[in-house]
Amino acid sequence: MIKAVIIDDELNARDLLEKTLDRYLPNRVNIVEKCNSVDSGVTAIRNHAPELVFLDIQMPEKNGFELFNYFDKINFEVIFTTAFDRFAIKAIKRSALDYLLKPINHLDLAEALKKFEKKNEGNAAQKKLSLLLENLNVNDQNVSKIAFPTLEGFELVHTNQILYCRAESNYCNIKKIDGSTKMASKTLKYVEGILPEHAFKRIHKSYVINLNYVVRYHKTNKEIELTNGEKLPVSFRKEEEFINAILQNH
Repeated sequence: MIKAVIIDDELNARDLLEKTLDRYLPNRVNIVEKCNSVDSGVTAIRNHAPELVFLDIQMPEKNGFELFNYFDKINFEVIFTTAFDRFAIKAIKRSALDYLLKPINHLDLAEALKKFEKKNEGNAAQKKLSLLLENLNVNDQNVSKIAFPTLEGFELVHTNQILYCRAESNYCNIKKIDGSTKMASKTLKYVEGILPEHAFKRIHKSYVINLNYVVRYHKTNKEIELTNGEKLPVSFRKEEEFINAILQNH
């Protein structure tokens, strides 16, 4: 049986999906947990390591796409569920991911499961979700794409896919939200200069971070925690400037 988690803020939607699976596709899917938010879904995924996640897109506190910010590697497949979101559906189609329109039809559900069962294992899920984020970003007028110099040429990266940048001698390591890294053949100072000032801030001689992915600041330890769980140091000289930037950004 396929081990799965359902993430949907509507109780009726969660129950209906489970009942539809039990009625029309018995003994195919084992729902190990039903969650009402992205946060509880993250916990469930970490606890159960499901193969498949049924993920609602439109939820009040965090939308479904934000789930991927919490994982360095995506080791599960996703079937999106949505009542109405033409933009998201367009992006999902371009990324070759499955989606179901609510109310969910059992025939569509069966077809989605069939596709899931045929998909290759490995890092296919990670690549598709990275492509999904790229497609979403293409439709965002406020997102810029920057060309980072590399030893081979240039690497084009959407700025809102960058989690942080770390100095590596005369080079700069760029950590992306999908867990991958890119090495720019320029210093951190150079990279800092081409990033948008409103979203990125130097917090240490070795780090420039994306303010949008900061979860909390530990004043005692002088460190920040990012959405992927990583903790980075904040230097004494940069602390006040960083705090002001966070307050202005939010």
